[in-house]
Amino acid sequence: MSVVRLAAILFLSLVAVAALTPELWTVAPYNVQFREAPEAPPSRQFPLGTDAIGRDRLSRLLYGTRVSLLLAPAAALLSCLEAAALGAMAAMAGGFVDRAVLASAELFLSLPWLFVLLTVRAFLPLNTSPAASVAITFLLLGMLGWAAPALVVRAAVRKLKQSDFMLQARAAGCRPGQLLFRHLLPNVMPVLLGQFWVAVPVYILAEATLGMVGLGVVEPLPSWGSLLRELESGTGLTSHPWLLAPAMLLAAVVGSFQLVMPRQDYSV
Repeated sequence: MSVVRLAAILFLSLVAVAALTPELWTVAPYNVQFREAPEAPPSRQFPLGTDAIGRDRLSRLLYGTRVSLLLAPAAALLSCLEAAALGAMAAMAGGFVDRAVLASAELFLSLPWLFVLLTVRAFLPLNTSPAASVAITFLLLGMLGWAAPALVVRAAVRKLKQSDFMLQARAAGCRPGQLLFRHLLPNVMPVLLGQFWVAVPVYILAEATLGMVGLGVVEPLPSWGSLLRELESGTGLTSHPWLLAPAMLLAAVVGSFQLVMPRQDYSV
């Protein structure tokens, strides 16, 4: 393991620990207002200062990080499960089923993915509770992100279907269920793992984009997207550089995910 990859793993581990235990590092939860100290500069009590209504920025950053680090992998897992089911079904069934899945995936990929995400999210209820907005956001990410990994899984299964060990399994009388769960899925797992690692940082950035345009996680629950909305005007950054903390942490986390991604050959 390289030093760079080890450092990325250590950094992500530290971020995850801090995000899962924010009460240990902050003076108050994300929604507590210190009305006597709005827009306070960084201090010992508030290492990143406070926002316009007196909420601790560090607390909001850690809670927002927890939302992304927990739910982006969940959305990636959902999309990979969809991809595994649809890709394997298309490759094994062939014929009309294969053509239908392939055409649907190509249609999804031909459209601007972010535009589709924004359009679908805009049609869903916007006046929801914070918990409902979290569920809607990441379910939407997981359900719309199946196309690219499904094509990869389809290609992998088509190749494995004609391999020697599959022919031997069929000759030995293995039923379709046994072929799928005992022989195909274990050999497709490295492909799915690679797609999972690719999807996690993509979904983190997608949630941040939705939050910046007001279609992501709603207040008072923080997320990286809602925290980045403060940077839209671009004013005051030279005199208040601590406002860049969410953007810097987001870039560092996404870059670290790229560094820890398994460098294996998933070619099919």
